[in-house]
Amino acid sequence: MFIDFLFDRFREHQNEDTIVWRDSVYTYGWLLTAVNNWLERIESQGVTPGSVVALEADFSPSAIALMLALIEHQCIIVPLTILVGARKPEFRQVAQAQVIIDINQDDEVSFEKTSGQVDHVLLRRLRELEHPGLILFTSGSTGKSKAVVHDLVYLLNKYQIVRHSLRTIAFLQFDHIGGFDTLFYNLSNTSCLICVPNRSPETVCSAVEKYKAQVLPVSPTFINLLLLSEVYRRYDLSTLEIVTYGAEVMPENTLKSFYELFPHVQMMQKYGITEVGTLRSRSKSSDSLWVKIGGESYKTRIVDGLLEIKAESAMLGYLNAPSPFTEDGWFKTGDVVKVDGEYLHILGRKSEIINVGGEKVYPVEVESVLQLMEGVEDVVVSAEPSPITGQMVVVRAKLNTGESLNDFRKRMRAFCKDKLANYKIPQKVILADKVMYGERFKKMRRELEKNG
Repeated sequence: MFIDFLFDRFREHQNEDTIVWRDSVYTYGWLLTAVNNWLERIESQGVTPGSVVALEADFSPSAIALMLALIEHQCIIVPLTILVGARKPEFRQVAQAQVIIDINQDDEVSFEKTSGQVDHVLLRRLRELEHPGLILFTSGSTGKSKAVVHDLVYLLNKYQIVRHSLRTIAFLQFDHIGGFDTLFYNLSNTSCLICVPNRSPETVCSAVEKYKAQVLPVSPTFINLLLLSEVYRRYDLSTLEIVTYGAEVMPENTLKSFYELFPHVQMMQKYGITEVGTLRSRSKSSDSLWVKIGGESYKTRIVDGLLEIKAESAMLGYLNAPSPFTEDGWFKTGDVVKVDGEYLHILGRKSEIINVGGEKVYPVEVESVLQLMEGVEDVVVSAEPSPITGQMVVVRAKLNTGESLNDFRKRMRAFCKDKLANYKIPQKVILADKVMYGERFKKMRRELEKNG
């Protein structure tokens, strides 16, 4: 009913590839049959319309078919991946999950009912409307993870427009708004989604070559890792047409370095947040950080230098936090932007800006310079309190030079002298011996600040 437009397209393209998983290729005809089979099994398991279902999986044939079946059955879906780890019980409780469907690494499925009771007003609203829903948890990078409730009727509206069919790597995770967008963009355009067993540069490059992927949606941190590893030299990536990036701010030097290596690839900055979905975007050019965002059913405005968005697909609200919307219905993203006509340059979250004696420092600006230094594998810039200037710039650097802290500090200051204003040059340097990004390939700026 709610996704009949997808089923109609599947029928028209029954013999075309929909999913590649563990070297097996599945067709849209297979997917149609699988969805119908899962609908029967869902009912036989006593899962009623309006049930809150924790779907614990990564991208796989069964996970994709089950998600479609649960939407058709008017369930409220809570995707959870292994990356949630020990927080799964907490997230299930916050979401008021009544059923847990676990899909293991072999694509085997198990059902479990819980004693969960649905009493939150937002969930009751979805039930009264008889609409399927989606609950996603924010990363918690600026505090506690929030449970975001979406009405899927509105979130899925934009996929009714037919666009380009392109073979795509499933890089962004199953429980991420970017992963959700990747999945439904591919399904709505009867594209092929190429699932990977892990997100390492080696595995991703291998999958691009083997299955002739055309689109690779990744994070800036992953692009930096790919450049450092030079794994791309061992694989034929000539089928790649588009690399999209988002989830964190892209360092300008990382973007330019990648584009110099792959001038045939269109680099496209994406902008999406859990609370409003993924907006259509267009970069000014492949080596530019200026981007135009918006599209159907999305409006944007800048208030005091901060981006705000109004969207038909915006969430209903949080299960565990107050409403973040303005009185006139705009969502405050917290992202600081510069404006040039229709284009925006996203500088970073307001909460991450470092205030050095009244001067603003954007971490990615400093990171972009430091990544040009020879022997620097990764850097993360953050703030620490300072009794003199209020805050000071701190850098954690992972090196492959073997040099001492003092030697690197001297070299860093000399290198930055003519590239950064004095107040932007890190006052404190910490040498790191471990990776400084999480399993979602995003810099762990907040975590590092907390842990010192």
